[in-house]
Amino acid sequence: MESLSPSELSELMQVDPIDRWSIYHRLQELSIPCWCERGQPLRVQVKSAIAALQLWSVTRQVMASRSEQIERLERCWNQPCA
Repeated sequence: MESLSPSELSELMQVDPIDRWSIYHRLQELSIPCWCERGQPLRVQVKSAIAALQLWSVTRQVMASRSEQIERLERCWNQPCA
């Protein structure tokens, strides 16, 4: 693993192991550098505002409850079309 400066690294703490792997795989699909080792926190290299926003979005999607996801989807459906 390459060496990262503290400003380039964000750690997700207290994430369920199953959620951690889901987040890891989605970030890999988005080409965001990340590492996930057994029993260790997910480590994500955040180099831009876009990467930070994608990390936030992926984390929110994976960790949201079913009712939160339904509510968010209903809000989207109720938005007027431009």
